[in-house]
Amino acid sequence: MRKWLLAPVIGAGLAVAAIGVTAFALPNNATAKKAEVLQHLDLFADILSKAQANYVTEFDTSEAIEAAINGMLSSLDPHSSYLDPDDFKDMQTTTSGEYGGLGIEVTGQDGFVKVVSPMDGTPASRAGIKSGDFLTAIDGKSIVGLPLNDAVKQMRGQVGSAIIVTVVRENVEPFDVSLTREVIRPEVVTAKAIGDVGYIRVTTFNEQTVKALDRAIEQVRKDAQGGLKGLVLDLRNNPGGLLEASIEVSSRFLNGGEIVSTRGRRESDSKRYNAVRATRFPDNLPVVVLVNGGSASASEIVAGALQDRDRAVIMGTTSFGKGSVQTVLPLGESKGAMRLTTSRYYTPAGRSIQGAGIEPDFDVSPVRLSEKDIADMNARAARFSESALPNALENDQGAERRPPHAPADMPPEGYKGEDYQLDQAVALIKAGKAVPGATNAMATAPTAPKPVTP
Repeated sequence: MRKWLLAPVIGAGLAVAAIGVTAFALPNNATAKKAEVLQHLDLFADILSKAQANYVTEFDTSEAIEAAINGMLSSLDPHSSYLDPDDFKDMQTTTSGEYGGLGIEVTGQDGFVKVVSPMDGTPASRAGIKSGDFLTAIDGKSIVGLPLNDAVKQMRGQVGSAIIVTVVRENVEPFDVSLTREVIRPEVVTAKAIGDVGYIRVTTFNEQTVKALDRAIEQVRKDAQGGLKGLVLDLRNNPGGLLEASIEVSSRFLNGGEIVSTRGRRESDSKRYNAVRATRFPDNLPVVVLVNGGSASASEIVAGALQDRDRAVIMGTTSFGKGSVQTVLPLGESKGAMRLTTSRYYTPAGRSIQGAGIEPDFDVSPVRLSEKDIADMNARAARFSESALPNALENDQGAERRPPHAPADMPPEGYKGEDYQLDQAVALIKAGKAVPGATNAMATAPTAPKPVTP
């Protein structure tokens, strides 16, 4: 069974199909519990029967049952869901690195569809959809209050067909965005040399990521002017993907040892994952990892491993905070599968980032924020993070997300560059200050390098 660290993807979509409750399993010594479950199943059947007989209009029983199943799973946590056979196939295709759709990662929040991250080079990214946006209508029809899977289903369609989504963004009037559905072939890794510093961006963790990363490392080593001095690994707005891919990516920077551990409901479910044998990035070269609020799950595993093992400096803003692992459980031929949260994960130091996220060593904002901006951020009832999602798992260690604050480093007045966080990461390496563990942004404000304007 494949381990996932992924939120719903609007690609081919995650629609649901009708199934029936046929059986359930409980421990042999759970007779009383079994009787209670049977009683509730009988209640469900009675309610369904009465609704069929008395509702004001006829309705699709299969759709009603699907909604009930997904309601049950979503009440457990935001990442558990049912996949019909088509959805299951779509999910398998997604991890192979190619699928059809819009190229946008979403989750549900308070009845709204919320954008986790657009994928680079996709219709959503090119149209300017951003992390934290809310999608409220499709082709003029409201999707507010719809189950997430139903909203995703409406976003599916034939490749080449047009769709209009209504976007709600903070401090901006709602606006429509026109998109054209296409086959998504996301460029999972991009690379370039910035003088003598390598830059590698990883956009997702799928079956193509590791090979693409290996090629990218070789590319920046060849292209660096005068020899490679260090590397910036950009995981910003990377929503995650396969657990196995995150372990292999981490292995490119670690010489053995633990990368992550998982703990499930039973002690026997606990597992530690160590670095696998791989061609590694040279130990003597510094690494800066860029993260932000769109960096989730598999991205956080990599960032947490390199931070705890003193292999990299983390720069940017607090990550999303998804510290759980989902297992895809096939339900048999023609029944699809169930994606279920089966464990929490922990960094090598044993910390859970669930709801709290990865705190950067260098707290750097991509934009200059005023005092009013900070006040507005603190006044929001729902922040863009795992902890803000309905029914999110609690952090079992009591860790909490750092509240919105004035970043230690922001672009100066008149900054003319395109990417301040990247500029600062490159400057940190060039200044010889990318030293793991040298700065703790939670304890003291770091002394950031001087701004670099390309």
